[in-house]
Amino acid sequence: MDVNAAVAAAAAIAGLCTGVIAMLAFRWSERDLKRPTRTSLRPDSNAALPPGVDTVLSVLSSSAVVLDESDSVVKASSAAYALGLVRGGRLAVEPMLNMARDTRRDGEIRQVELDLPRRGTGRGDALAVSARVAPLGSRLVLLLVEDLTEARRIEAVRRDFVANVSHELKTPTGALSLLSEAVMDASDDPEAVERFAGRMQIEATRLTNLVQELIDLSRVQNDDPLEDAEPVKVEVLVAEAIDRCRQQAGSKQITMASGGTEGLTVWGNRGQLVGALGNLVENAVNYSPARTRVGIAARRTAGPGGDLIEIAVTDQGIGISEKDRERVFERFYRVDPARSRATGGTGLGLAIVKHVAASHGGEVTVWSSEGQGSTFTLRLPESGVARERTTGGPLIVNGVTDDDRAPFETDSYDPFPAPEALP
Repeated sequence: MDVNAAVAAAAAIAGLCTGVIAMLAFRWSERDLKRPTRTSLRPDSNAALPPGVDTVLSVLSSSAVVLDESDSVVKASSAAYALGLVRGGRLAVEPMLNMARDTRRDGEIRQVELDLPRRGTGRGDALAVSARVAPLGSRLVLLLVEDLTEARRIEAVRRDFVANVSHELKTPTGALSLLSEAVMDASDDPEAVERFAGRMQIEATRLTNLVQELIDLSRVQNDDPLEDAEPVKVEVLVAEAIDRCRQQAGSKQITMASGGTEGLTVWGNRGQLVGALGNLVENAVNYSPARTRVGIAARRTAGPGGDLIEIAVTDQGIGISEKDRERVFERFYRVDPARSRATGGTGLGLAIVKHVAASHGGEVTVWSSEGQGSTFTLRLPESGVARERTTGGPLIVNGVTDDDRAPFETDSYDPFPAPEALP
């Protein structure tokens, strides 16, 4: 009997413990359900908002924050958290908090533009925002924040572009004006007239090239190259790019060698692709010393969305410093302005290559070492893959890592195949 009583007592204790644990688990789950989230900071937040406001805030593109009379956050959108406006249930930006307090006091709508530090990036550039504060009912204040960073960047690019175009056009036109005056003054000196006329031809050619490249850049930015897309053999692109620069290379005794995988095809606008690859080869020739070599090689490589075609242009030129590598694809940016003008460069060639690659669903990358040369790699989707993915707009190929271009950019890769290996 004592044993049975002990067993019964133990069972009762076990049952009691199980019940207590179950009750605690139920209470804990209810607590988790009521825990505030990024769209609802506290359980009664929706009840504190006027009817319909919660729905309106959920569809706004702006970052939205609602504050109560104690400056506590009643409602905050996910974008507000992403921008770092709200931390620990409080508005973390002091100027915005002061605006909210002033609006709560006098009921006036306020707006201001601020530069906020970026959270967790360690970068020096700031986040440009526009903040607007308005009363929401009798107790609440609504803060709407627009991210202006991208708009500021685009505006700065536009200003720089206009300034650079003005400068680049002014140089040859000013030279033509001065040379024409010199020709008039030297009308009785045939040799001087001939010399000045030659200079005028050079400046006129430079001006023509600049205008043409501006037209090309505008076209590749605004047109859809895949409207007139067709399968283009890589061997044809390479051959036309080499022919385009053969005379320049011959004058400097530069050998151009091509190689790589045969039978590769890409899908796109033939004219734009030839122009882009031609710009890379032309740059390689212009920035290479005399009696060196320029290599063009193609291969197929695997990508996350299908096979990619890589065309690498390698030179033995002056190379590009690390700080310049980050900017070489900007419009009018020149690593060596004096040398660029001496070779007739406009500073738009690599910008055109970048836009052509992007509009065809690819990219262009650069590897370089000062004094050892550079390798520019044009990476495009293969013809079959690109054609299947065409939907009437630009293709996008993401996720290509630096490892994908390692064979083109390491010491083990030979960009100059032996003559017997050339196609």
